[in-house]
Amino acid sequence: MISNQVIQTSIDELKGITKIDFGVFDLYGEELAATFDVSEIEEGLLSGFIESPADSQVIGTHHLLKVYDEEEVKFILDARGLGDDAYTMGRVAVCQLQNLIVAYKEQFDRNNFFQNLILDNLLLVDIYNRAKRLHIVDIQPRVVYLVETVGEKDSMVDELMKGLFSSQNGDFITAVDENNVVLIKAVKEGCDIEELEQTARVIIDMINAEAMVNVRVAFGGCVKELKDVSKSYKEAKMAAEVGQIFYPEKKVIAYQQLGIGRLIYQLPINLCKMFIDEIFGGEFPEELDEETLMTVDKFFENNLNVSETARHLFVHRNTLVYRMEKLQKATGLDIRVFEDALTLKIALMVVNYMKHLEEM
Repeated sequence: MISNQVIQTSIDELKGITKIDFGVFDLYGEELAATFDVSEIEEGLLSGFIESPADSQVIGTHHLLKVYDEEEVKFILDARGLGDDAYTMGRVAVCQLQNLIVAYKEQFDRNNFFQNLILDNLLLVDIYNRAKRLHIVDIQPRVVYLVETVGEKDSMVDELMKGLFSSQNGDFITAVDENNVVLIKAVKEGCDIEELEQTARVIIDMINAEAMVNVRVAFGGCVKELKDVSKSYKEAKMAAEVGQIFYPEKKVIAYQQLGIGRLIYQLPINLCKMFIDEIFGGEFPEELDEETLMTVDKFFENNLNVSETARHLFVHRNTLVYRMEKLQKATGLDIRVFEDALTLKIALMVVNYMKHLEEM
């Protein structure tokens, strides 16, 4: 539904051009917007016109017209003035309001369409029929981006996204929950992952600079047909969830680059427990404290290079070796050996996944 503010702006602009006063009322005769004092309208004037079958009526200086949405009356317009000019301008105002109704309905319908599309709530025949009616291209490479605010969602994020991406370029923005904004982005044929990541970084930088809000962006794979947009959305959603569990430090998460995290995410919980019992003997070692885990992460980041890891941690090489030997004693795993390092890496990811499931 059109907001009263939009209607007010529209008739204010018309008055500025035509010098005619306008008032817009609902079907109960209540004022929605006006450029004059509506208390001057005689009692019963609007109600009598609303109940009459006439589409327009002239009573003194009041040129009353009904504004239709298809065959249903939505508003009553009062154009004030003498002569044919007021009536003509009243007809112009009616056309303006009817065009606004159509535009807002299409916007609402498009939003509703994409919400149902990504949630798989539409039959294939409905997708094609509604897309045609809403002037949405069927065959077009698209990628779904999920923009997740870190903390409470800010309404300004929606507005910034709508300002950055336009439906005129084939981009559509919607939301299916309170935490995420969904961008369905039209891309060119053969678009590579670097370009998709660049778009994600632009979103992050823009929102951080304009709204001072931290966001993370996940995106799915590229699909060529409208009916497959839901697939890209599911991939983006999985990327967001996997990234939150296994790669919390990353701001951009691509479905195509989830790696081991994707495999672990799809494991049944009983299999995870069996694996952890096998590696740690039933209990997570107390020796794996925050300092040790940070050391392990940094060691992995530096490709199992002891000297580089010690340099980045600002510790002596012997101190690092001592920590590794302490870890080996607690877990039986020597992370200086590739196979043991890989086992511990997967085990720690599985532990994070199990903690995530427990918190849900």
